[in-house]
Amino acid sequence: MNSRGISKSTLSLAAIVMVLATTALAGPPLVCHALQIGNAKTLPWVDLNYRKGSGNYNTDNLTRDTLAILDSDKSVLVHMETLRRATLYARQDPNAAKELLTRLHARAESSDANGHPDAMAWFDVGYLAETYKQWAVKSEPNPANGLDGYGWVKKAIRLKGQDPEMEFAAAMITLSGPESEHRAHAQKAMEGAKSDPLLEQNLSNSFNRQTISELLISGDR
Repeated sequence: MNSRGISKSTLSLAAIVMVLATTALAGPPLVCHALQIGNAKTLPWVDLNYRKGSGNYNTDNLTRDTLAILDSDKSVLVHMETLRRATLYARQDPNAAKELLTRLHARAESSDANGHPDAMAWFDVGYLAETYKQWAVKSEPNPANGLDGYGWVKKAIRLKGQDPEMEFAAAMITLSGPESEHRAHAQKAMEGAKSDPLLEQNLSNSFNRQTISELLISGDR
């Protein structure tokens, strides 16, 4: 291998290491980075240190409340933030965590069985699964282990067609790879943000001393 090839490989590896290190320092982005959704309704605010019993939210209602929000608002960003908050609650209640994931999966499969595949339903179960995977210590039981949430998000994108907010979600999921797929998702999200003010606002927000756009671009090197 010539020196030019070695240099290119070294730089690519350094970029990947930088992204992983940044993500580790800031915490898992799907869980730790709150999204801006304007005045849209979502689950009650929950901080990263939430513990069951420390707040007033009853996790017995998590599946019902989450589904009500997802069914009433078609904004992908609202779904992302709702599922992020749902994950923070769910990780403190194994029964609620399993119930929510199971219901969302059944909801998506039912749409296929009825002959009308629902892009948002597949997006929801896929994004929740990937967010669950980032929620806590690896030794803790996690109902999303072994599930291909990213595959379901890609299915949602195929079903819905061009959607920069779904591309943004997929770019966040693939920050640590696959690199080529991450690059494609990030480019489509940033191009689409030119006509989506709320997405543009989210790309401009900070995460661990850099903007989300910078984070996505750094994973695209």
